[in-house]
Amino acid sequence: MAALRFRRGIGGLFKVPATRQHRSRAYNESQDFAEVLRQPKGQRTKLVFPLQELERHLAPDARPSLHLKLFEPSLEDIARADDLFTATDRHRIEYLSSAVRLEHAPDLLRPEVCFIGRSNVGKSSLIKALFSLAPEVEVRVSKTPGHTKKMNFFKVGKYFTMVDMPGYGYRAPEDFVDMVETYLKERRNLMRTFLLVDSAVGIQKTDNIAVEMCEEFALPYVIVLTKIDKSSKGRLLKQVLQIQKFVDTQTQGCFPQLFAVSAVTYSGIHLLRCFIAHITGNLKANDSQFS
Repeated sequence: MAALRFRRGIGGLFKVPATRQHRSRAYNESQDFAEVLRQPKGQRTKLVFPLQELERHLAPDARPSLHLKLFEPSLEDIARADDLFTATDRHRIEYLSSAVRLEHAPDLLRPEVCFIGRSNVGKSSLIKALFSLAPEVEVRVSKTPGHTKKMNFFKVGKYFTMVDMPGYGYRAPEDFVDMVETYLKERRNLMRTFLLVDSAVGIQKTDNIAVEMCEEFALPYVIVLTKIDKSSKGRLLKQVLQIQKFVDTQTQGCFPQLFAVSAVTYSGIHLLRCFIAHITGNLKANDSQFS
């Protein structure tokens, strides 16, 4: 049982990784999609479709293996999704509540998505970037791995809810498995689980166990590569190909297309917003083969 393996292995598999300061040389302060559209085509592709930009460095016969056309919304669709993530007086985006048990979670009917991953993978930073068009939303980001100890619920108007889950691995809460396993198995309105993987190190042991848990519970899930600003193109491409092969050969419930993001440069953030809007039923992407 994946959950049982999680209980046994979660304690000490990870040390705190060394981090280095990295400052984006482009688009490090702005999140407005209108500004993205004014960028040169190459820079715009890098910001909106980072894996498509990376794909250019592959041999032509290797490119189809990345499945980048399954979800390929138009720029108009992406702009509409950004509107959904923009707070207004009538469309409130806000922190809702926290819970350590499913029975303490808000009882909501709207669609829900959750984000899970190793401690220090950048979950809270990613959610903060997704909510950058609603800066009044308080998403606590700590330099200390394992800072998130509860399930934190954020509502996006009347449309859907996003959940920041505690990290597994280093400094995970003692009751992590009970908390997360029950939520994943029993949360009726959970539409998609986003499994975050650090693009610099790839899939680790506890990531494998998390994948097995999603597969065991027959959960639809998506792998998101974080911190893509930290790696060289060559290293990132190597990790992307390895993870794509893993998804293709060892998973059934995982969406075949990978997503790659940076909470520093906002690369990939707009596309991920659009995917979330799409899977929660709030946007029909016209150019997508995925429904």
